[in-house]
Amino acid sequence: MLDNNINRRFALTAAGLFAALAIAGCGKQESASAPAAGAPPAPAAARVLVVGTDAAYTPFESQNDKGEIVGFDIEVVKAVAQKAGFEVKFVNTPWEGIFNSLDQGDRDLLVSAITITDERRQTMDFSQSYFDARQLIAVRNDAPITRFEDIKTLKVGVQNGTTGDEVVGKLLGKSSTAIKRFESTPLALKELEAGGVQAVVADNGVVVHYLANNTAGGFKTVSDTSFPVEKYGIAVKKGNAELLARINQGLEAIRADGTYAKIYASYFGSESK
Repeated sequence: MLDNNINRRFALTAAGLFAALAIAGCGKQESASAPAAGAPPAPAAARVLVVGTDAAYTPFESQNDKGEIVGFDIEVVKAVAQKAGFEVKFVNTPWEGIFNSLDQGDRDLLVSAITITDERRQTMDFSQSYFDARQLIAVRNDAPITRFEDIKTLKVGVQNGTTGDEVVGKLLGKSSTAIKRFESTPLALKELEAGGVQAVVADNGVVVHYLANNTAGGFKTVSDTSFPVEKYGIAVKKGNAELLARINQGLEAIRADGTYAKIYASYFGSESK
């Protein structure tokens, strides 16, 4: 019994001594790293925001020969980030999973020629619009197509899950076998060149850029007044008001100082109205 009491007291004493040494050690470490009196605190390292983009939508986003993600959207977001005071890292993200990556927190924001729609607003928040787009029809020069209704009897290529897919689905029927869906608009346009489809419906910026760089194909574009103006926005997770405000601040700044106009002109030839 006596031996047990001695052992217990010894254990308690040792534990107390160990705790005191641990506390002293922690205090020493903190005082060593504490800034000198009157010195400003060291700035915290800013977290780099991860931007999801489907880099298969030239000229808005694509990969160059070095594997770098480049394009109109990319330059806009870089300029916005510089004005708003944050850093960004672009990650190639397939369109099919891009919105889920934002919802799950794997991406902080998205820029990928994303049309602002009421349906999408239910699950994410959008910045101010930074680009106006319309659907455009691409067909061969000799095709007797002058309006959207004229493609009802054709085999039509679209990018899966886009607004082009939606409007063609309404015209031909969502499950129509005449609709051929692709992972990207350039792939749909290549299929038009190969004769696998007779028309492609997609955003004007992508179609115009592709045809301008593939003049040997012998294609023309057809617009239709029934196509509404679509507005592209930068998407953030629902409720992230702080980041949204900073993005909008950056957008306003690059419009005000002419940066946006220069970026737009370098891709589309003239400033957006």
